[in-house]
Order: sequence, then structure tokens, then C-alpha cells
Amino acid sequence: MNQQFFRLLRFFFIFLDLLMLNVSFGVDRIFYRSKLPDPLDSKYINLWIAFNVAWMFASWLSSLYSQNNISTFELFSKKTLRSYIYFLALVMLYIVLFKQEGLSRLFVMTVLLSIGLVIFVNRLVYIVIAQYIRNREEFARKVIIVGYNEISKKLVQQLEEDPLNTKIIGYCENEDDVHELSTYPIVGNLNNILEVSKQYQANEIFSTIPPDGNTNIFELMQEADRACIRFKLVPNFNTFTRLPVHVDYFGNLPVLSLRKEPLDDIANRVRKRIYDFVFSSLVIILLLSWMIPLMALLIWLDSRGPVFFVQVRTGKNNQPFRCIKFRSMRVNKDSDKVQATKGDTRITRLGKFLRKSSLDEFPQFLNVFMGSMSIVGPRPHMLKHTDDYSGIISKYMVRQFVKPGITGWAQINGFRGETRSLWEMERRVECDIWYLENWSLWLDTRIIFMTVYKIFVGDINAF
Repeated sequence: MNQQFFRLLRFFFIFLDLLMLNVSFGVDRIFYRSKLPDPLDSKYINLWIAFNVAWMFASWLSSLYSQNNISTFELFSKKTLRSYIYFLALVMLYIVLFKQEGLSRLFVMTVLLSIGLVIFVNRLVYIVIAQYIRNREEFARKVIIVGYNEISKKLVQQLEEDPLNTKIIGYCENEDDVHELSTYPIVGNLNNILEVSKQYQANEIFSTIPPDGNTNIFELMQEADRACIRFKLVPNFNTFTRLPVHVDYFGNLPVLSLRKEPLDDIANRVRKRIYDFVFSSLVIILLLSWMIPLMALLIWLDSRGPVFFVQVRTGKNNQPFRCIKFRSMRVNKDSDKVQATKGDTRITRLGKFLRKSSLDEFPQFLNVFMGSMSIVGPRPHMLKHTDDYSGIISKYMVRQFVKPGITGWAQINGFRGETRSLWEMERRVECDIWYLENWSLWLDTRIIFMTVYKIFVGDINAF
């Protein structure tokens, strides 16, 4: 994949999107000039600034212009839609928080719609550029693959999906080692790789045969450099592990890990923390500010004891933290050892409603605000459960690599509440690890919406 091409494409679309956003704002401002105040009115200047900041922040939150996301039209378009939704939310948040009631609603709606339209048109530009690149011979990659094996077959599949103009010429392999009909022709053997590459005017050679498996590969590397042909090695990690591996770089040293962790990237952690902080702040201001005094009164009238149930649970990196909930049970000595069960006599009358509606979990937004929890993540377990299950489920502690959450992927997939058998906890752990490996802000948003939906329609595991 041409890294420089995608780097240029990134900067081109950053510039183009911001340019068209400002053009849309200016054109709409001119169109409504008779209905709006003076062009230098501070409210509209601030709105213009807010639009630009909101788009840059939204695109940063969704990693819109990252090289991975801009590599294909489908992924780029999907991320663009997410960015636009974040953009709309941020603009509305600006208008509400800064009390911009004096703005023309018609003007604001027109600008938001026109920005969405021009951003969509910009994505059509992507198609035109990609088609131009594919049709130009000078941009084509002509590839020779050394070796015919399982790795080379997978490599062919990846090259066929490459958005750039890639032409696979064929394989170089000894005839005695080919025992089936290949998807591309065998154009040479392991002794005439360079001659075949020159004959077909290949500009890249991918070798799936390691140098220690064929000492001629070292010499071929040097000969390819002298012939101005790029030479690339495709390692086979199956020689020491059957598990999927991910390659990162520490400086110029390759480092293998057993899973990808998007939240291992500090930029992603910052995005998630900002998302959590803003969301929890709004919940605290708009809901908990009146909910806590009301619930305090109701809980006190229903059952004497503290308003909050504060329990030490396992957090990120196996560090304990104090998890806050509205108290839904009578004060008892088994609260740190025994899970709540259906028909549990410890649950108060009000507690049944709180647990069924999930209102008992709302104080955990204070944990999110303070940073010990996230809105979305693996549910925090009692210390006893962590001790018990970590010894019998091999990957149990992997879920502790990220902050625990108020809700999570396991919970919206039916693994909430009491774990009656070992397989239920195993499935919960699998869901938590899947979340860890596939995290995105969009996934967090989806899980939040699904959680709200389940609260309204009811969850059989909520008791």
C-alpha cells in the first residue's frame, strides 16, 4: 500500500472538508443577509468559529482522517457519517450551553444541512480520485509473489482488496512444490525470480519464504535493490504460535502482541476520557442534581440506612476502587460475598424498582466523572468474584486491561446480573475481550443507545 499517497490524501480531504464547510457557511450567510443582522454580529462570528471547532473535534474523535479509515471509500464514508453525527451533537450542545437563542433557527438548520451535503459531495471526489488512480498505468503495482503456500494465498486475498491499482503477475515456486491449481499462474521458479520480475516489469516482490528457509533470499534482496524493485518479506508467525498476532513498533523494533488494543493508544484513551467526562458531567448536572436528594428521601422512608451502597470492586489493572450505587438492599453482612438473585429477600420494595429500571446504577456517573470508571466497559466485579474466576477462566484478567463501565457489550448481549453457571461468566469474559479489541467511540455510543433501549423494553436479567 502506498503510504505517501494516503498521507497526501489525508491532508487533501482535511483541507477540502474545512474549505467547503466555510464556503457553505458564507454562501448561506449571503443568501439570508436580508433576514440576519450585521455580518459582523458577534453571535454569528462565534457560531462560525464553533462550526469549525466542532468539525475538527468531531473528526478527531472519530479518527476520520486516519490512514486506516481513509484507505477505502466504504470505511471513509462510514467514519464521515459518524463524524457528522458528532458534529451535529456538538453544535447543538454549543447552542444550548451558551444560550444562543438569538440565532436564526432557519439559518442554522440550512447551514447544517448544506455542510452535510458538501461533505457528501467531497466523498464523491474520493471515488473520482480512486478511479483515476486505478486507471493510470504509472500508479499500478505489479507484484510477483515468491512461494506458493497458505501465507501466499492469504496475501493474494489482501492484495486483491487493495484500493490501489494492484496487478498480481503470479507466483515463483518450484513445480515439485505445487500440488494444486493456483488462482494466478506459476511464472517462474525459485532460481529465476529476478529474471521473471524484469520480464514482467514487476515493481514489487513479496516473499513468503523466510531467508532462513532459503539462503538465496538474502542475495535476492540485494539484487532486487540494484534492479530498483521493492522487496518485501511476509513472515509466518505460525512457527511459534497458532494465535492471531498483531505487530507494533517500539522505535524500529517490531513487537508482537496477542491482540490489538485500540485503548493502548494514548490518543484513543484521551478521546474516551473526554467522551466520558462530557457525558457524565451532563448526567450529573441534568439528572443527579435532583435525583440524589429525591432518592435519598425515598430510600430513607423505605428502609433505614445509608443512601448509597459503596462497595470495593476490581478496576483497571486489577486495582480496587469504591463503586457507588443507590442502596437497593437492606443492610446485610453478605453484600460483599453473595450476588443478588431473583426473589432475593434482601432487596427492599423500592430496591426492586431501582434495580429493574437500573436507576440504582446512576451514582456510578460520579465514578466516571472522577475517572475510576468509564460509561462503557466490562462491568466491575466483587473482589471475591475476581479471585474465584481468575483461577478457572484463563483470560479472565484480560478484561481488567481497561476501565470498568456502567454498561458494556456483555450486558446488552444478555449477560447481565447473576452468573448462575461457569459458561455464563466465560461468555461475559469473551464479550468483554471482544469490546477491548474492537473499541471505538461509535461502539460506545451504540452500546449506550442499546442500554437505554433495554431499560425501556425491560431486561429479564434485571432484578
